[in-house]
Amino acid sequence: MKLSAKLAGAVSGLSILLSAAAVSAETLFWSTQARPAEEAQAMRTDVLAGFGPGVDYQPNEEGPWLTRLKAEIEANSGSIGVLGSLHGVFSSLNADDLVDLDDLGVSSSSATFNNLAKLGTDNMQYVPWMQASYIMAANKEALQYLPEGADIDALTYDELIQWSANVHEAVGQPKFGFPAGPKGLKHRFFQGYLYPSYTNGVVRTFASDEAVTAWEKFKELWEHTNPASTNYNFLQEQLLSGDAWIVFDHTSRLAQAFNERPDDFVAFPAPAGPTGRGFMPVLAGVAIPKTAPNMDEAKELVKYLLQPETQIATLRATSFFPVVDVDLPDDLPPAVRAAGDAVAKMSGSSDANPGLLPAGLGSMGGDFNRVFVDTFERIVLAGQPIDRVLADQKKTLQKIMDETGAPCWAPDAPSEGACPVE
Repeated sequence: MKLSAKLAGAVSGLSILLSAAAVSAETLFWSTQARPAEEAQAMRTDVLAGFGPGVDYQPNEEGPWLTRLKAEIEANSGSIGVLGSLHGVFSSLNADDLVDLDDLGVSSSSATFNNLAKLGTDNMQYVPWMQASYIMAANKEALQYLPEGADIDALTYDELIQWSANVHEAVGQPKFGFPAGPKGLKHRFFQGYLYPSYTNGVVRTFASDEAVTAWEKFKELWEHTNPASTNYNFLQEQLLSGDAWIVFDHTSRLAQAFNERPDDFVAFPAPAGPTGRGFMPVLAGVAIPKTAPNMDEAKELVKYLLQPETQIATLRATSFFPVVDVDLPDDLPPAVRAAGDAVAKMSGSSDANPGLLPAGLGSMGGDFNRVFVDTFERIVLAGQPIDRVLADQKKTLQKIMDETGAPCWAPDAPSEGACPVE
């Protein structure tokens, strides 16, 4: 009986060792994305279960995520196989700590995203993984008033203004809708759309001559904007009510309109200005740290994540859109299909000029956003001189950049230290 007990104990110990070995054989996917319990579980069961070698998907908040990664880098040894995070997080890392991924032969269908993924080097330091964004939408009743020759998938700001003016004149009411309410995302429009389209920057160019032109153009658009827009937070409501026929908002804040009445509305890319088609992608990528324990499996996992079928599964699990060309299945919700098509056209356009989410601002992110909200309220709502307002707000913006030390982000040119307001 003693022998049997010893034998049982040995078998049990061997089972534990084998189990541990099996777990350790899985590639650790250390991510800041898909953190909610339901999304994380969907990632494990619906997205990653098809990867043969196995994946240990572990999402965490940015702080702990960075702490563990940096500890492994400093020790020159680690267990993390693949990293998942936003562009802004990757841009804060040392490129030498990541593996060049050019040799994988996979990339986004957006040349703009692929260039961003190089992080200022000559090689891809991460591979674009998934994206979200803000788009335009319109009631199909408005399409008959498009300017002659205008392509809704390649509009300019001048054409958008003319289109809104045509609708205004035809129906006797301003029908452009803008999220200028207390909880509206108006600041993201200025930071990611208007400024990149007219100034090819956000911080450096804040008070430039080109910025004056941008605000002049927006004032023209405001003449055809429903004045109740100062109360609009989610433009899906105004599309459904008919208070607005042409709108801008985040994809998630337009979803109800497309899901309830998919045949009544059309989604399309944001317009372009003199310096490109400014848009704000929420771009997530995947990278491999130089300390990955199994480099071959880590690379195979990155390639797996870029497969069209995996991209569609990721869309279902996270509501983030694919970064490669895919045929969206018919059983997706109408809002997902409509927005996904618009986002893909926008990010893949030849004149795409992404204005990335602000990075490095820490607790002063709200102060940064307030600069753009205050500028809008003073110039557009209060009718104050554009030059004077920009000169005033420039001082506030420079103070924020100096206090945070945040370097420039695209489309502004890189900076050593705090991004200057030129």
